[in-house]
Amino acid sequence: MKRVLTRLIQLPFCLYAWLVTVIAIVFALVSVTLVPSATWRYKLAKAASRMPFVLTGCVPDIVGAGNIPSGNAVMVANHASYVDGPLMKGYLPSRFSFVIKGEMRDIPVVHFLLRRAGSRFVERHRPGGSALDARRIVRAAQGGESLAFFPEGTFRKHPGIGRFRAGAFMATIKGAMPVLPVVITGTREMLTADDWMLRPSRITIRILPPILPDDPAFADHRTLAAEARRRILEAIDEPDLLESEAEAGAAAPA
Repeated sequence: MKRVLTRLIQLPFCLYAWLVTVIAIVFALVSVTLVPSATWRYKLAKAASRMPFVLTGCVPDIVGAGNIPSGNAVMVANHASYVDGPLMKGYLPSRFSFVIKGEMRDIPVVHFLLRRAGSRFVERHRPGGSALDARRIVRAAQGGESLAFFPEGTFRKHPGIGRFRAGAFMATIKGAMPVLPVVITGTREMLTADDWMLRPSRITIRILPPILPDDPAFADHRTLAAEARRRILEAIDEPDLLESEAEAGAAAPA
C-alpha cells in the first residue's frame, strides 16, 4: 500500500517529465533532420538533451569541470540509468562523440537521431561487426576525435561498478589521449533499470583528474582500464561488483 501511495504522489512529476522529454526528442529530431551543419546539429542536440533536466529542476551539480583537458580526450563514466546518455550529451563539451552499443541500430528513429547528433556505434555480439566498429573507433581516436564511453556496456537495477570493456582503453592508447574518469550519481534514483517512473533526483557529475598518456597505466589497455575503474570506485559510494563476484565464487561449494 505504501509503495502504491508513493507512486501516486510521484505521478504528476513523472507525467510532466515524460511530456518534457517527448518535446525534447521531437525538437532534437527536427533539428538533426533539417540542419545541414554538423556543428550546429551537435549544439542543438546538446540543447535538447539539457531540456528535460532544466525544465524539471534536476539540473546536475558539476564538480571538477576544470579537469577537462583543453585538447582531445576520452571520457569514461559509470553507467546507472538510461538517463546517463542524455545527461552527458547535455553537459559534456560538444566535441565529445558518444560511443553507443550497436543494438541501437535496430531502432531506426533512435539510430538516425543518435548518428546525426554525432554518436558512434559499437557492435557487442557479432564478432565481425564488432571488429569493424572497433577499427573505426580506433581510427577516430588516432585522428584526435574526443570520445565518450560507458565502459561497463550496460547498467543494472542495483548499485555497483561492473567490469570495464577494453574498447575505450584500446582507442585511448592508440590515440595517445588523456583518459577522463567521470562519476555519475543520482540518475539511478531518477529512472531505475526496471521501471518507467521518472522521479525528481539530485544528480551530480564528478569529473576526476585525467590519466595522462605518460602515466605508467598506459603501458597496456587492461592496466589502463583497471586504473580508470579504481579511480571511479574510490570516488563513488557503490560496491565493486567484480570483488563481490570473486567472493561469491570462492564461497561456492566445489
